[in-house]
Amino acid sequence: MSENKRKFFSSAEKAKVALAAVKGIKTINEIAQEYGVHPTQVNQWKKELLDNVASLFEGKRGPKPANAQNDPERLFAKIGQLNMELDWLKKVWDQPVVERQKWVMADEAIAVSTQCKLLAITRSVIYAHKKRQQVAVDEDEGLLLRLLDEEYTRHPFYGTRRMTHYLRDLRGLGYVVNRKRVQRLMRTLGLAGMAPGSNTSQPHPQHKVYPYLLRGVEITAPNQVWSTDITYIRLRHGFVYLVAIIDWYSRKVLAWRLSNTMDAGFCVDCLEEAIKNYGSPKLFNTDQGSQFTSDNFTGVLIQQGITISMDGRGRALDNIFVERLWRTVKYEDVYLKGYETLPTLLLGLTDYFLFYNGERRHQSLGYATPDGVYLTATGGGAKIVDKFNSARESVVPAEELGQRQPAAV
Repeated sequence: MSENKRKFFSSAEKAKVALAAVKGIKTINEIAQEYGVHPTQVNQWKKELLDNVASLFEGKRGPKPANAQNDPERLFAKIGQLNMELDWLKKVWDQPVVERQKWVMADEAIAVSTQCKLLAITRSVIYAHKKRQQVAVDEDEGLLLRLLDEEYTRHPFYGTRRMTHYLRDLRGLGYVVNRKRVQRLMRTLGLAGMAPGSNTSQPHPQHKVYPYLLRGVEITAPNQVWSTDITYIRLRHGFVYLVAIIDWYSRKVLAWRLSNTMDAGFCVDCLEEAIKNYGSPKLFNTDQGSQFTSDNFTGVLIQQGITISMDGRGRALDNIFVERLWRTVKYEDVYLKGYETLPTLLLGLTDYFLFYNGERRHQSLGYATPDGVYLTATGGGAKIVDKFNSARESVVPAEELGQRQPAAV
């Protein structure tokens, strides 16, 4: 019987994995495969590193921690664990090997390696079976995510119902999916159909949500209004997130960042870069994502004296210029080139955004470039037009619609 023990990671090994995630050169899935750790654990270690890195420079040293080996509570807990293992073993010891293999569960209180040892079965068989299942699930999920991403880029008004029928009716393929799975996958991608609805969602209790301030406002100069958003980009082994800040008047992309995790840190870095290079706008518009409602992000805007505006929930058209940017980037660059790794995506997007700002002619700008319109302050402009139904407005007051009311009242 194998005496292999459960794999433990030292502090140095955890730090190495977390630093690899912070560098952002590889996707979370690639890092997890390289170091033999679950992707969720990589995310957790990266977050812990970013949250605690500032404490390294505080210069405060507290008392040394007590030796946990001598803790009486730890000894009693160990005795309780041994009793639990024996009780669990009595249930399955008289079963055949094939049956005993089925009893090994990853979500049990006892580690998988301990379960295999108590059941006298080979742990590699369990892990191999689990790996085959995980590979099949990953490949299937990745394909569905790709199909949803492409269809949403073509038809951003599709909700989960239409997406479900789309996947079922694919010519020659026809995937067996239900709406709940499509809902989960669209949440993973951060996608939602562009359709108004009732105000059923409440904002995060610890994050302040600001009102939408651009209804009927005419944009007449550069740096009057900036906005930002996050989109998902798939790679060969995993996916990454792209955030960009755009000037509404000129459509110029002022800054952008890639990250293998969807946290607030890379959004704050992108915002600080844009302010450093182009100054501060009068108004900054975002959606109600947790990255943009966090204190770290809104704190930078408040410190710079920038007025904050946020889209209504389910109102993707309130931030239409960034949504259009994502469609352009994906169809003109990402889908055509099929990037496989994060470094190649980084180089490719660097070239594309230079082309987008400096060479690409925009029909809405009179076939001028965003750089030219931004520098000359002529030929640009924008306005969210009011298309709200007056009959409905007379029946349902705007204050009752809250953040769900359409743009430009």
